Amino acid sequence: MATTVRLSRAERRARTRDDLVDAADALFSANGFHATSVDAVADAAGYTKGAVYSNFASKEDLFLAVYDRRADEAAAAIERELEEAPDPITGIETLARARVEQRSPGDGWLAVFFEFWAHVLRHPELRERFAAIHKRVNEPLAAAAGQVAAEHGIEPEQPVARMATAYYAMQLGLQLERLTQPDVVDAELAGYVARRSLEDMVRQGEKR
Repeated sequence: MATTVRLSRAERRARTRDDLVDAADALFSANGFHATSVDAVADAAGYTKGAVYSNFASKEDLFLAVYDRRADEAAAAIERELEEAPDPITGIETLARARVEQRSPGDGWLAVFFEFWAHVLRHPELRERFAAIHKRVNEPLAAAAGQVAAEHGIEPEQPVARMATAYYAMQLGLQLERLTQPDVVDAELAGYVARRSLEDMVRQGEKR
């Protein structure tokens, strides 16, 4: 006879939260942030609307929970890719190519990510939390850029963290442009821009 495992209250709450984040991720990616209601998330997860609000303060809070989880997964994937690469520049180039090559369902997340970013600009109370999550994804790239500088014995004209932020913004911009101009922006362009920017950093540092 099978034994029923009884979950603790904390375990049940954690499972409910995970289920809601799973449902929200799927619906936000498919339909967008504004078009997705809290009711729809609750229904998809198999809970009541009250369960959503007992775990999240608002729909924005729920979206940030989705982004928080995705950021952890993305940062871990970036770290693995960089560790497996023969050198940091090749690793960053490979990552850039892969991000631009992503297609549906990745495009759905990319679209809602930019939608929510625009939403954050009109809601200053969300900016600090959004920026903190956003920064976590960039940290492995900053570390890799720092490794490039150290291996070549250079001190870049700009601090490595600033350079990495500019690089990340450039890659996000390419991903955005690829959504509407796939004939112009492709993996080859993304890889070229990533490698060229790092090689230029090295050249400029060696001239100083």
